[in-house]
Amino acid sequence: MAEGASSAPAAAAVAGEGAKMTMVVGIDDSEHSFYALQWALQHFFAPGRPHEYRLAVVNAKPTAASAIGLAGPGAAEVLPFVEADLKRTSMRVIDKAKDLCKQVSDAVFEVVEGDARNVLCEAVERHHAEMLVLGSHGYGAIKRAVLGSVSDYCAHHAHCTVMIVKKPKHKH
Repeated sequence: MAEGASSAPAAAAVAGEGAKMTMVVGIDDSEHSFYALQWALQHFFAPGRPHEYRLAVVNAKPTAASAIGLAGPGAAEVLPFVEADLKRTSMRVIDKAKDLCKQVSDAVFEVVEGDARNVLCEAVERHHAEMLVLGSHGYGAIKRAVLGSVSDYCAHHAHCTVMIVKKPKHKH
């Protein structure tokens, strides 16, 4: 993590004095990712305060084939419907993000097809980001091992500081 912290001043020096650093926020259609976006907006893009970051909101849209998995006969006929549904979901996610980010003057919104782990690490490189913000789904160790964890992967492979925002559990 110290590596990411030392690269931010160097990146700002290369980009020119006074240039904004870039923050990438990875979102999907979960409440956890929108909580992370809202947290980042509240802490880094509060109204009335200068914004030190340029915001890049990235949604990774799975391929239709990966969403279906290994399918039998007839899968080819289903692919266009799955693809259309995935596109609609991504557009809904981006529209909601745009609505939440109205106070941010310097923001871009992207839908990139592929595995979220790779898409987000590539977005960090493409935007020369100093920070990647992700939500935590709160899976236990077994579910993370079986499903894989985007946040774990990015924490180890993204070339910047990675902030994993965990939604607090409400105590009864």
